[in-house]
Amino acid sequence: MNVTEMKIGEMKLEKASTGFTVDNGLVRAEADFGGGTITLRWSSGEAVVGLYAEARYGLEQLRSTYYSKHGVDQTSVQAIEDSFGQGIRWTFAHEDLGKPVMRQHIRMYEQIPYLLVELELESEFEWETNEMTPLASYLNDGSVLEFGSFPESTGEIRALFMPFDNDKWVRFASHAIPCSVHSYEVTAIYHSERRNGFVLGSVTHDTWKTGLAVEGTFSGSVGRLRVYGGAADMQTRDTVAHGSLRGKSIVSPTIFVGAFEDYRDGLETYGKANAKLSPALPWQGGVPIGWNSWSAVMSEIDFDVYTHTSDFFRNELQLNGYSDDEGSLYVNFDSFWDNLSPEQLSQAVNRVKANGQKPGIYYTPFAFWGSDPDTPVEETDGAVLYRDILIKDQAGNPLPKLDGAFAIDPSHPAALDRIKRKLDSFVEWGFDYVKLDFLTHGAMEGVFHDSSVRTGIQAYNKGMAHICETLDPKHIGRPFLINLSIAPLFPHGYAHSRRVSCDAFGTIGDTEYMLNALTYGWWINDSLYRFNDPDHVVLYKSSNQRSITEAEGRSRLNSAVIAGTSLLLGDDFRMEEAKQRAREWMTNIEVISLARKGVTFRPVEGRSGDKSEDLFILSDEKGTWVAAFNFDAECGSEKIISFERFGIDSSNGIVVRDLWNGREWSIEGGADMYRAELAPSESKLFLFRQN
Repeated sequence: MNVTEMKIGEMKLEKASTGFTVDNGLVRAEADFGGGTITLRWSSGEAVVGLYAEARYGLEQLRSTYYSKHGVDQTSVQAIEDSFGQGIRWTFAHEDLGKPVMRQHIRMYEQIPYLLVELELESEFEWETNEMTPLASYLNDGSVLEFGSFPESTGEIRALFMPFDNDKWVRFASHAIPCSVHSYEVTAIYHSERRNGFVLGSVTHDTWKTGLAVEGTFSGSVGRLRVYGGAADMQTRDTVAHGSLRGKSIVSPTIFVGAFEDYRDGLETYGKANAKLSPALPWQGGVPIGWNSWSAVMSEIDFDVYTHTSDFFRNELQLNGYSDDEGSLYVNFDSFWDNLSPEQLSQAVNRVKANGQKPGIYYTPFAFWGSDPDTPVEETDGAVLYRDILIKDQAGNPLPKLDGAFAIDPSHPAALDRIKRKLDSFVEWGFDYVKLDFLTHGAMEGVFHDSSVRTGIQAYNKGMAHICETLDPKHIGRPFLINLSIAPLFPHGYAHSRRVSCDAFGTIGDTEYMLNALTYGWWINDSLYRFNDPDHVVLYKSSNQRSITEAEGRSRLNSAVIAGTSLLLGDDFRMEEAKQRAREWMTNIEVISLARKGVTFRPVEGRSGDKSEDLFILSDEKGTWVAAFNFDAECGSEKIISFERFGIDSSNGIVVRDLWNGREWSIEGGADMYRAELAPSESKLFLFRQN
């Protein structure tokens, strides 16, 4: 057998009559010309075997292994240099008589342990599809994934469920194999004890919603893996099929495939890979700090509570440590800000600015809350009805409501004009912050006014780009913070912060719920968005809940401190207990400074199922910060901080500091753990540093 070898940069290439391989020293891709599959092998021992491509073609499901001819043409092998570095791009082509050509385009880079793969199908004639699968492998016996030289039976393999958005109190989850997991945009499949494993996910978000299916029937064995563009179901909030693309050549989402010694490194690397193609929206200011009205008073917001909050912050908190890097903070209206008259709104904004603060406001650009679609759109003199600007089904009817609201079509010029009018008003009125809510409405599949818009993600990109252009600091002459509340995780790059979970209030259950999202979504912070938003922080009482204990309130605050973060309080500070807790807690300079770092803590473990982990860490030049939580409202708990597991060097002894009470103590050299005793609903923040 003749083998041709060549080298491009650090890439070693081999081509024979039976296959083609590319090796960058970290990962080796093997294309099999006989079977039409790709196998990926990492130098650390992990592998993904027998991968092929699929696409829906009319009534037929095409699969690369069904084709009669497979090969890599030398002309497709090209040296590249882009935001990922130097590398090569090559194409594994599959051909058969009477079928469109299938091409798997693969990019590999020097010193990078992941590949980027996309599928292109090209036909002589125009064709249409709403489903393309760049990578799949199905087995009934055995595993398509190999986790190295360790026997899989010695430990648990988990697959990550990543929700499409953060609506309806959805939870992130890691499921132990055997299981069936259907994730959105990204998943991690990893050994829970050793932490090594795989991360797969989409890095292009211009057209497709990406689904990832992971299945296994026996412990440690992943029998089926599928990564595809075209997801549309209850989790994406869709009631119709994914939109179809049409043309002679159609391309799938680009898929990131990597193996890592620690899946946490892998997810962070995946986030950064997305940012290389579409950076987070730049923000020069520090962590957003302040107040939001929703949990405090919900629909009862009025001039009194808003201005009272501003005055309280100015007089008792702002000059005593609770402020952003500029010594200011945000005082934000949520929904029902239109309870105030235009005169009251103007006076409220002026009061906030006079107090050295920044006012914020709320808007739902893609949701119509009325019951009658034939309602005229505001400021159109009846020329435009909401029915005109709603996303439709194939019969021309508005899509079913989501969360009580109709979905507005972001591709409709009148819808974009409506958004611009409102945002321009916010700028004119003097606001510096907007919370955008219920954005998944703008990403729903349907029939769009602009016929060139074929999918929900295309429509969403159009609408969000319009929002960013309208609020561009170069255009309005000042910074304007854009926060997303209920929204898809992807596409990103249109906001400075995004809620990591659905609504979270003040009880220990709320804290656990938000930290479930942080357990599996910490990596979003400072990659896709500058800040993870942990939602408003209730210290004493949310208007829809009972008053909470001090332990619950402090735990809710600690959960926000470690999130990345956006630190907006959510109490009605006309209540004396709320004021007292704020005076005591929000002036703890050490804790607030930790929040102002703008860095998220990592989970220590990733095996909590659909619950939250209870130990989180952050290491920097000062040492290792540890956050420990007890989610049990009835019983105390002991949390074991294993120095080996946490990566803490105890050989020369350790000094431990409790950030809340300032107490310090020493642990002798060679100790292997620290036991943290927590009362019901209690949490603690520690700093471990070498003696």
